[in-house]
Amino acid sequence: MDTVAAGVTQLRIQRFVNVYFIETGTPGEWVLVDTGLPGSAKTIIAAADKLFYPGSRPEAILLTHGHLDHLGSARELADHWHVPVIVHPLELPYVTGQALYPPRDPTVGGSLAFMSRFFPAQLPNLAERVQALDTDEPGAPFLMAWRWLHVPGHAPGQLAFFREADRVLIGADAFATCHHDSVPAILLGKPEISRAGTPFNYDWQASRQSVQTLAALEPKAIGCGHGPVIIGPAAAAGLHQLADNYPIPTHGRYVAEPARTDASGVEHLPPAPKDPLPMQLAIVGGSLLAAGAAWLLTSRRRKSRKSKAHRKAAKAAKKAGRSPSPTPPLYRGSVGS
Repeated sequence: MDTVAAGVTQLRIQRFVNVYFIETGTPGEWVLVDTGLPGSAKTIIAAADKLFYPGSRPEAILLTHGHLDHLGSARELADHWHVPVIVHPLELPYVTGQALYPPRDPTVGGSLAFMSRFFPAQLPNLAERVQALDTDEPGAPFLMAWRWLHVPGHAPGQLAFFREADRVLIGADAFATCHHDSVPAILLGKPEISRAGTPFNYDWQASRQSVQTLAALEPKAIGCGHGPVIIGPAAAAGLHQLADNYPIPTHGRYVAEPARTDASGVEHLPPAPKDPLPMQLAIVGGSLLAAGAAWLLTSRRRKSRKSKAHRKAAKAAKKAGRSPSPTPPLYRGSVGS
């Protein structure tokens, strides 16, 4: 666990995704922000017991958004602690099984985009535990000194959280504090403020605007959904650098036209570009199959030539009155046995 600021602790799950324990300001009370991948509940419960006291439980679980690496253990944790899961209203259709997020875009490039082809689209259903954030109230639920910000582009109802007093920012997946397009870089955890979730960003203009909104906060400490904590002047400087030079991909499904969403889910999708991977796999598979067939054919021809040569030699030996296949004498042990 790493300290972001007073009363704010980051726990990294499987070196890939972060969750946050945030104290409310009342002694012994706290909230959990995000829940990691499925199967993370025991790790999170153990960390909470160590950080606070055995059997400790939060006032609520706040989800920055409902992607699987943030919602994954929410149902199990909510059932264990008997607490609500709070999301922005625009996330409700996705976390209650009524809709699917805009499809990921594996054609946008990068190792994360490549791997995104194999991520599940269906999410755990939180219908029995989820509550909608009161968007008329600017304060974050249960967190007296914090406010929430709506930062769409990566998820329709994505939330960031900011504490003005010491300028602490929980940035969700509006950006990352590691090179998020590269899976090896994510695992290495080298600090670097960068765009986040490239294959999952469904609106690139909104994503850029969200980063610009957060950069204007001039944060002094940053924790995101992915990557290490960044504290000090590098936090605001790196975020401004990203906001001023936000790298929109040169190609991809949502580059020229975003997906459009509303309170019910996805309203409109731009056409999907042709994914070159199936054809590439087919070419590679066909090449391997052809190589295997050629090897098998060559092997059979060699065996056939050897068999013909052996039969020819045997025939010649028989004609000359010799044994076609001389058999060595049986081994009978050492001399004198």
